[in-house]
Amino acid sequence: MSRAQSVITLPYDVPYNWQEDQYTRGWILSSFYWGYVVTHLPGGMLAERYGGKYSLGLGILSTAIFTLLTPVSVDAGGAVALIVLRVLMGLGEGTTFPALNAMLAQWTPPEERSKIGSLVFAGAQLGTVFATTVSGLIMHHSSSGWRMVFYVFGGMGVLWFLVWVVLCYNNPREHPFISEEEAKYLDERMSAHTHQKPPPVPWRHLLRSAPVWALIAAQIGHDWGFFTMVTDLPKYMASVIKLPIKDNGYWSSLPYLCMWFFSCFASWLADWIIVRRYLSTTTVRKVGTTIASIGPGVFIILASYASCNVTLVIVYFTVGMTLMGAFYPGMKVNALDLSPNYSGTLMAMVNGIGAFTGIITPYIVAELAPHSTLFEWRLVFWIVLGVFIATNVIFIVYASGEVQPWNDPAFERNGQQGKSSLKIQEATIGAIYGKKSAGGA
Repeated sequence: MSRAQSVITLPYDVPYNWQEDQYTRGWILSSFYWGYVVTHLPGGMLAERYGGKYSLGLGILSTAIFTLLTPVSVDAGGAVALIVLRVLMGLGEGTTFPALNAMLAQWTPPEERSKIGSLVFAGAQLGTVFATTVSGLIMHHSSSGWRMVFYVFGGMGVLWFLVWVVLCYNNPREHPFISEEEAKYLDERMSAHTHQKPPPVPWRHLLRSAPVWALIAAQIGHDWGFFTMVTDLPKYMASVIKLPIKDNGYWSSLPYLCMWFFSCFASWLADWIIVRRYLSTTTVRKVGTTIASIGPGVFIILASYASCNVTLVIVYFTVGMTLMGAFYPGMKVNALDLSPNYSGTLMAMVNGIGAFTGIITPYIVAELAPHSTLFEWRLVFWIVLGVFIATNVIFIVYASGEVQPWNDPAFERNGQQGKSSLKIQEATIGAIYGKKSAGGA
C-alpha cells in the first residue's frame, strides 16, 4: 500500500494554489519520506525481536486512517495539513520493508529466496498499477472527484489490516495450521543461518562490511530512478505529452504492471540458475542489479528524445521500467543473503538510506524542470542515468551473495573470547618475564 498511497496523494484536478507552485509541490511530494526514513530502523529491530506482524500491520493501518482523514484536513488546513498528514503516513509506512524482510527470513528457504522475496516486494508494483489506474477512473467518474480516491484507498487499507491480523503469523512455529512436514522442511533448510534469538546486532562489523555499503549504494541508485518515475511520471505524461487524466492513469500504470511480470520471471530464473549452480548467488545478484540499473536509465533517456511521440514515449518508458523488475531478484533480496538473522535491521539501513532520495528528487525536479519543458525533463533523466551507472559500479565491485560471518551468533562471542584469551596470555607472559627479571636482579 505504501507505493499506492504515495502515488495518489497529489491528484491533478485539485483546485488549490499549490498546483502551480513547483516548490510547494516538491515539499508535498517529499514530505512522505521525511516520516518514512525515521521509523525504518526501530521498525526493523522491533520486527526481529517480536516479529513483523504488528510492526507492519499497525503501520499500514495508521496510514489508511490518515488517508481517510486527508480530504477533511486539506479543506481545513491546505498544503500545510497535507504535508503533516504525509509525514504521519510515512512514519507508519517506514516499518513495512524491514518487517517484511524479518518475516521472510523466517519463512523463506535459500533456494526459493529470489522467487518468494521478489513476489512479496514486487507486490508494491501491483499497488502502483491499481492505484494509478483506479484513481484516474474515480476522479473521472465520481462527483466527489479526488476526495473519493482517498476514501476508497483508506477504506481498503483498514479492510486489509483486518484480514492481515487473522491470516498472518510471524514464523512457522506460531502458525496453527502448518503441516509437520512443512515445518520440518523449513527448519532443516534455514536453521543453519536463521536463529530464534540471535544476540544484539553486531553494529561494529555490520557498519564495516563492504557488501553492506555496496547494497546501500545500489538501493540509492534504484530509488533515485524509481522515485523520480513514481512521483513524477504522471506529471510528465500530463504536462509534456499532454495525456488526459483518464488516459494518464492507464498509461502511467502500464510500466509498473510490466515491471511486476518481469520481476516474477526474473526471480524464477535467478533461483533456477542458483540451484543448478550455473552461476553463484553473488553473480546472479550483480547481473540482476545491472539489468535493473542500466536498462531503465538508457530507456528513459530514449523517451526524452522521442519528443511528443506519445506511442514511442510510452514504449520506451514501459521497456525501461520492465527491466527494472530485475532489481528484486538482484539487490532487493540481497539483505537476506548477507544476514538472515539481522535482515530486518539490514533492510532498515539499506531501504532507509535509499529513501532519502524520495526527499531529494522532488526538489531536483522542481529546480531543474520548473516549467516542465521537454528540455528540462531531459536533464532530469540524464542525472538519473548517471546515478544508476555510478551506484551500479560500486555494487559490481563490492557486493556479495554469501552469508556474512557476523550473522553467526557465535561470531561476536568467539571474538570476545579470543580477546580475553589474548589478554590472559599477555598477562601470563608479563608475569613470567617479570619474575625472571626479579630473580636475575
